[in-house]
Order: sequence, then C-alpha cells, then structure tokens
Amino acid sequence: MVKYLVPLAIFALLVGFLYVGLHRDPREIPSPLIDKPAPEFQLMQLHRPDQMLSLQDMRGKVWLLNVWASWCESCRDEQPLLVEYARQNIVPIYGLDYKDDPADAIKWLEQFGNPFVLSAVDKEGQVGIDFGVYGVPETFLIDKQGIIRYKQIGAITPEAWENNILPMVRKFQQQS
Repeated sequence: MVKYLVPLAIFALLVGFLYVGLHRDPREIPSPLIDKPAPEFQLMQLHRPDQMLSLQDMRGKVWLLNVWASWCESCRDEQPLLVEYARQNIVPIYGLDYKDDPADAIKWLEQFGNPFVLSAVDKEGQVGIDFGVYGVPETFLIDKQGIIRYKQIGAITPEAWENNILPMVRKFQQQS
C-alpha cells in the first residue's frame, strides 16, 4: 500500500506546482535589481558612433531604458506605442539596441519610428546581461538617483503604461 502512496503523493505535488505555474503572469518575474542602482555602462551611441552614452549622463532625471532589437518581432508590435508615448513628452525614453547590427537598427528605426532620445549599441549584449535582460523587449524605469524602480518584461501595453509605468514615473519625478 505504501509503495503506491509515494508515487501518488509525488504526482499530486507536481500537479500542484503545474496548477500554480499556469496561473502566474510570466511578465511578473521578480528582478533582483529592483530598488538597486542601475549597472554602470558606457556605450557608443547608435546614430553618433563617435559619442558615448553612460548611466552618468542620466543622473538627476527619471527615464526609461527600452531594450530592443531590429530582429525582435515583439519590439515591432511595441514600437507604435513607444512613439506615441515619446510624443507625450512625459518621460524620456532611451534605447538599448541589444545584440543587433547597428545598420539594421538604424533602418528599423527609420521604418517604424524612433521614440528614443537616443539609442546606445550593446552589440555583444554585456550591458543587457548586467541589467538582467531575459529577452527583448524589456523596459526599465530608472529614477533620478540611478535606481531601477520598475522592470517591464515583454512589450509595453497600454494597460502597463497607464497602471504601472505612468504612476511610478509621476511619483519619482516629484521626489528630489
């Protein structure tokens, strides 16, 4: 009798884990970097390769870092929303072109619109790794002190913008 109960208990435990996993939102993967300083970086700018972009350049302002690539289908879906949000001029959006060919990235922005104040080139993906990027697109909200306050895994949706990102942007813009 006991020899049947052990496999049954293991099966029930696995079914329980599967049940819980099916009801979780994959975009809500907790990031260990939330409320921690953003990783330092210095990368070449996409449109001006002779100039660099670093975390220090954004100190003192609340900003979004959108990790994207020309080969990313979800980025294509997200791009019209980012262009619209950039036009609203509520928060500056910077791009991190991830593991991409710069020439392809420039063509892609010309075709689909460029919402970014500027984009930096992370051709090898090291800065993305430092930020804990699982895949593109991902977006980080970074406050005036350079602290990561929010991470959006996957494309930004109108709901995520209205319910998560905008309230946090406004909150951190009001802080000194």
